[in-house]
Amino acid sequence: MTETAPARKIAFATFIRRALDDARAMRAWTGTEVSRRTGVSRQTINRWVRGDWASDPEAERVVAFCEGLGLNPAAAFAALGWDRAATPRGAANPPPMDPDVEALLRRLVDPAVSDAEKFHIRETIRYLAYRPTLPLDVRNGGEQAG
Repeated sequence: MTETAPARKIAFATFIRRALDDARAMRAWTGTEVSRRTGVSRQTINRWVRGDWASDPEAERVVAFCEGLGLNPAAAFAALGWDRAATPRGAANPPPMDPDVEALLRRLVDPAVSDAEKFHIRETIRYLAYRPTLPLDVRNGGEQAG
């Protein structure tokens, strides 16, 4: 490791702590829930928080952690001192966005919108994203007006 390793560890640990604090405050997620949503083990996250790593974290895990929390991996890469000029994965051609989803995203970043309303928007989106889907035969056969 280089002479800047301690500074990089501190910067990355600070980034991880803030991400965890935000997940707890804004989403009421526990450490277990963060681990489940990001696919990064609690042990790994705890090592990152303590700065207890001999070699750099795997980029794939850093990206998974960030994406699971809705964060830009470039911020984590910057804390690690990695190439900031690199294009984040998928940034070249973003998928088309539904206008209603765009409107929700604008509300989530609007400082005039209350934290309570942002919480309700996130919880509704989370419910819709993770609810079980019905099998095709049930969906197609059970269509009713109303």
